[in-house]
Amino acid sequence: MNHYELAKEILVLVGGSENIAQLNNCATRLRMNLKDESKIDLNKIKELKGVLGAAKKSGQYQIIIGTDVSNVCDEIRKMGQITESSESNQKNGKLDALMDIFASIFTPVIPAITAAGMIKAILVICVLFGMNKESQVYTIFNFIADAGFYFLPVMLAFSSAKKLGCNPYLAVMMGGILLHPSFTKMVSAGDPVFFLGLPVKLVNYGSSVIPIILAVWLMVYVERFADKISPKPVKFFMKPTLTILIVAPIVLIVLGPLGSYVGTVIATVTDFLNSRVSWLVPMLMGAFMPLLVLTGMHWSFLPILMTSYSTYGYEAVMGPGSLVSNICQGAAAFCVALKTKDRQFKQQASSAGITALMGITEPAMYGVTIKYRKVLLSVMLGGGAGGFYAGLMGVVRYTSGTPGLLSLPIFIGDNPMNVIHALISCLIGFCITFVLTWFYGFNEPETGGAVELDKSKDTDTGKQVPKSKKIIIYSPVNGRKVKLSKVNDETFAKEIAGKGMAVEPADGRITAPFDGEVVTVFRTKHVIGLRSSEGVELMIHIGIDTVELDGKYFTAHVEDGDMVKAGDLLMEFDKQAIEAAGYETVVPVIVTNTGSYLDIITSEEGAVESGQPLFTVL
Repeated sequence: MNHYELAKEILVLVGGSENIAQLNNCATRLRMNLKDESKIDLNKIKELKGVLGAAKKSGQYQIIIGTDVSNVCDEIRKMGQITESSESNQKNGKLDALMDIFASIFTPVIPAITAAGMIKAILVICVLFGMNKESQVYTIFNFIADAGFYFLPVMLAFSSAKKLGCNPYLAVMMGGILLHPSFTKMVSAGDPVFFLGLPVKLVNYGSSVIPIILAVWLMVYVERFADKISPKPVKFFMKPTLTILIVAPIVLIVLGPLGSYVGTVIATVTDFLNSRVSWLVPMLMGAFMPLLVLTGMHWSFLPILMTSYSTYGYEAVMGPGSLVSNICQGAAAFCVALKTKDRQFKQQASSAGITALMGITEPAMYGVTIKYRKVLLSVMLGGGAGGFYAGLMGVVRYTSGTPGLLSLPIFIGDNPMNVIHALISCLIGFCITFVLTWFYGFNEPETGGAVELDKSKDTDTGKQVPKSKKIIIYSPVNGRKVKLSKVNDETFAKEIAGKGMAVEPADGRITAPFDGEVVTVFRTKHVIGLRSSEGVELMIHIGIDTVELDGKYFTAHVEDGDMVKAGDLLMEFDKQAIEAAGYETVVPVIVTNTGSYLDIITSEEGAVESGQPLFTVL
């Protein structure tokens, strides 16, 4: 399927161009916010040839296409007028909304930052081969690269305005005000400057990040105010004039210096970590990057990365660790491909391994590593080890880009050993992950005649089940049982956390589904972890995104380490209050150590009472 055909199919399945509130792309993913989310058919999108995967993350629909994503995005824009808006009919949690804002503001400017960084890397290579730094060719290319960083406030002004909902050209004007030569001369002179008696702090806003975002945030409210008070006959010129006259002084006197101070704090903390415990952050990133990507939390680091690029010309927060993590995903996928006897899975894992080494980890993550907890743990341990080495050696990334073998030039800079140490850290991570996956992580279940089948059939499914390993999990709540695929959360619907079933609760009482131990009651009380006497590890997750309630409306009746009997009361929650707050109360019941068992046989959908069979573990 070519770019045009793929774009046409995607456009139909998201409800047409008129349903797209926002559209952009990063290195591998098409990202869009929709006005009416009921119109999208995510399952059919996943089945399209050319689509590697699709999910809703951080309040945004993400369609994984690969390096051709920009071409598909361009084709979609050509097919219909997209009236971009910051509104959506879907209520997202505060954390999701914040991640969505970060993604929408920073993603559009990444190509410019990447181009600037790559030109810098090319200049370094040219100097190594004899180019004179004083030559005019070097000077011209150097200021071309510098422009991508120096005018970052202008680019962020435009993307911030598009996301937050104000006039993008007034926002760009505000970015120009911060970088105007007259103001920069004042900064260079250092003489005190006052505006109507108020001191204007002299700050160099070139390459800054936080000040312009704060400025555009203020402009959203000021522009609305100016629109309300401006009479219709003169609104055309009065509204923008009032907006700039109000916003510009406030930014120069208050918000600009405040944003500069925040940026300085971020840079200082980053510098402290890099100089005192340089191994810590890359090690943690290398280990936990799969979980950050899975939850969308990696977007929260974008302001830190941009601040580091603009301050130092490089970053060591995410780049080194994410490079190693991506390579470890490939190592695990290749190992699984070698060990598995399933031909189809072998081909899938091999292909996923190749794309992971190139920096696109979604096929490996969703198709291989997350399906097996021990494989994922092997990836995390390998990533942590490689990240530890990268941190000790001071590996940094000089520009943004999807970390992988094809993008190693983003690690080329003034220190010629930087890219060498990056490669060594990848080798460490690859080897450790491969060995751990081979000997510990992946053990394919044997199904050929090893288990004696009971001649009787499961009462709910009609399937034969093993006589010696049949463990019934009972429903922990009254309500209606549904398949996990119908749960409005990708982690559960795709069985990433494990197999099981969900219950739409009729009341707010959660009881023990078997005899066993309470392993953990989360601080926010929305999740209970249990272990049965037979060793089944079970997670009862009350609601979707209810972690944001921080324990409100939940009452725990057990603690970590308590022993319980089937039917004992574990938790009570206020179903009506939670739903009134905008959250779903469906209760997924997940076997988190699914990989330790032959199969999970679910029952038919329908009414269920607490204590009745929900599914069977084989």
